Amino acid sequence: MKIARFATAEVADPRYGILDDDELVVLTGDPMFHGYDTTGERVPLADARILAPVIPRSKVICVGMNYAAHAKEMGHDGLKNPLIFLKPNTAVVGPGDPIVIPPVDGRIVHEGELAIVIGSVAKRVKRDDWQSVVFGYTIANDVSARDVMFADGQWARAKGYDTFCPLGPFIETDIDPTNLEIETFVDGELRRKGNTADLVFGFPELIEFISDVWTLLPGDVILTGTPDGLGGFLDGQTVDIQIEGLGTLSNPAKNRDDRVDA
Repeated sequence: MKIARFATAEVADPRYGILDDDELVVLTGDPMFHGYDTTGERVPLADARILAPVIPRSKVICVGMNYAAHAKEMGHDGLKNPLIFLKPNTAVVGPGDPIVIPPVDGRIVHEGELAIVIGSVAKRVKRDDWQSVVFGYTIANDVSARDVMFADGQWARAKGYDTFCPLGPFIETDIDPTNLEIETFVDGELRRKGNTADLVFGFPELIEFISDVWTLLPGDVILTGTPDGLGGFLDGQTVDIQIEGLGTLSNPAKNRDDRVDA
């Protein structure tokens, strides 16, 4: 089942709906808190503006270098534990929203990832129980100012700028996430390709480890890592991330009004 968060010209406030072919079956509220009761209304998908499927009330948790080939290209090898860090929820944008490139030196890169959406309060979850706290899955782009990462010596600024966490288009509640192809394109050119079967730390390990550090809350999102590949993009280009069964997350890039490219 695919869940959308959307708005229309007639109703600007975000609503939720279940995707049914080319229509959205409107729900009475956020399904993570109010279940799947419907209003009886149907909205044509063509009339809806699809928003980020969730705005985390608490946090976006990212996992660094969780594919062996990507870790190698970043100069790391043999991590003993997941490398985790946070993005602010103000970084989240939805499908079609621009990735705004700030006035910083160096490369701005995409990192297409499978994202886990947490559905319940979770603390110290045992790996065998990991699925009990998952609401569903969506697509994420862990946008990064790569050279800022190295210059700062930590990643908060480089990965935390406004618009640096596109999510969407839907939350899929019923899919096996353990063997999904992930492809990232810039203006139609394939830049990254991988499969979730190649994760260094799988879903049980991630949720067990992360929930031992932070209490997870409904709507929290875990970005599980990106495959290796060429990641740069520029003003005017479009980044498309495709994950089988989840669709395509597409975002154009534009320079911030105070950025001037040479």
